[in-house]
Amino acid sequence: MLRANNLRRSLQSVLRRHHPVKPPSATGSAAARPFAPRPFCSLPNPPPSSTTDAELRKYIGYTILLLGCGAATYYSFPFPEDAKHKKAQLFRYAPLPPDLHTVSNWSGTHEVQTRTFVQPETISELEAVVKECNEKKQKIRPVGSGLSPNGIGLTRAGMVNLALMDKVLEVDEKNKRVRVQAGIRVQQLVDGIKEYGLTLQNFASIREQQIGGIVQVGAHGTGARLPPIDEQVISMKLVTPTKGRLEVSKEKDPELFYLARCGLGGLGVVAEVTLQCVERQELVEHTYVSSMKEIKKNHKKLLSENKHVKYLYIPYTDTVVVVRCNPLSKWKGPPKYKPQYTQEEAIQHVRDLYQESLRKYRYMEAEFWRKSEGYRVGWSDEILGFDCGGQQWVSETCFPAGTLSKPSMKDLEYIEQLMQLIEKENIPAPAPIEQRWTACSRSLMSPAYSSSEDDIFSWVGIIMYLPTMDARQRKQITEEFFHYRHLTQAHLWDQYSAYEHWAKIEVPKDKDELAALQARLRKRFPVDAYNKARNELDPDHILSNNVLEKLFPVAGTV
Repeated sequence: MLRANNLRRSLQSVLRRHHPVKPPSATGSAAARPFAPRPFCSLPNPPPSSTTDAELRKYIGYTILLLGCGAATYYSFPFPEDAKHKKAQLFRYAPLPPDLHTVSNWSGTHEVQTRTFVQPETISELEAVVKECNEKKQKIRPVGSGLSPNGIGLTRAGMVNLALMDKVLEVDEKNKRVRVQAGIRVQQLVDGIKEYGLTLQNFASIREQQIGGIVQVGAHGTGARLPPIDEQVISMKLVTPTKGRLEVSKEKDPELFYLARCGLGGLGVVAEVTLQCVERQELVEHTYVSSMKEIKKNHKKLLSENKHVKYLYIPYTDTVVVVRCNPLSKWKGPPKYKPQYTQEEAIQHVRDLYQESLRKYRYMEAEFWRKSEGYRVGWSDEILGFDCGGQQWVSETCFPAGTLSKPSMKDLEYIEQLMQLIEKENIPAPAPIEQRWTACSRSLMSPAYSSSEDDIFSWVGIIMYLPTMDARQRKQITEEFFHYRHLTQAHLWDQYSAYEHWAKIEVPKDKDELAALQARLRKRFPVDAYNKARNELDPDHILSNNVLEKLFPVAGTV
């Protein structure tokens, strides 16, 4: 149809060179067929007397040929009835079919179009969908809120989303446990259980993730005594292609439980989750500016004495912003502290400096944090959030940092080398570079997995913002980011045994780089056990996508 339309428009353009066509009117026969060339009323003017009869016959033949081709094309490939009133347009993108869904991640860095996007409302409907797709060998990749920077849940072949399965099913106040459908969002869950005096143990930066998604990718908050969020899972219900509905826990099939808790959506669709919660509490957040020299002196104390702590580094400066959060004392109450500057005053100083020179950007950032020092009191789900700053490319690595009682200081060495690399290579690295910590996880596929309960892990994120929708500018930023990421990979990852967050790992296009990544993942994770479970529960890999197939190829394939 596309070729036919193009051919018709090409014929029109040729005809117009000899006889211009007026735009069709809204009434009469012209409205019925607006794209047809207006028939000739007469032959061309007679040639001069010097023109031979052969030349005249040639022109007449061309005219008849063009008219015949135009008529044949028009009647062979008619336009739809609902399009006949429209005027011809030389350049126009074809509209997407009504059954084609466009799904992109939050950062706008990954996007797919699919005709299969299913949203069941019950676990029975989910089972029926997975069963039917398995019989047809139709892909049905689980996708959550689409917040993963690498689009790990996306595939054009087909997706299932549990946004309509978002209920709190059961609250056990005595044991502080809740059972929820996996499509419920973090904020929705927190709001739903606060009347019972409960909340989640820890939070990631944002609250829009679906519980199934945030668990499956090994997401985390911060606090050297607190594990990643998958460690809060007590039991799960999975819907698998070959075995249907399965309930797993550390008592019921512990091997599969610890593998599937951070299963990347490849072992089954997580339908229900039982979570260990804690008492709802208010936190006191203290933000202040320090330096690397001071941080080194107090690092062990900061990790051990604060429930939540993170460092924010400003590239090309010695500024380190420390943000620590602890439960509000019932006896002392909120700290009696009056900030020296209001939020508006802190921002105004930045505006003034911005007007002076864009080169002072880093100083502006550091000065903003200095003027933002102080305390903030609020519930944990309000305090522990972090404004990610809009669309961005991001790479976050996780690596061992010793134990809580004896930090290795490798976490600070990593940052020092990263800062030196940024300055040496003159990388336009945005601020802040965020560093967080967690305790270990017993989930086998977690980047923070360890069999030693005392181990702690550091997480370091580098970013580049995408503040524009201009395609050329986004391409330039993307190229600069991947150069930045490549340098950190080459200089730091192997030295510190650092591995990327599953939701932030980008699959390389180069065959050799991909093979090196696959080999590297095998050193850290039980890839054979993971693939064995995939082949048992999903032999046709209908729950997988390109990311999983590239990262974990079955034997003998790349």
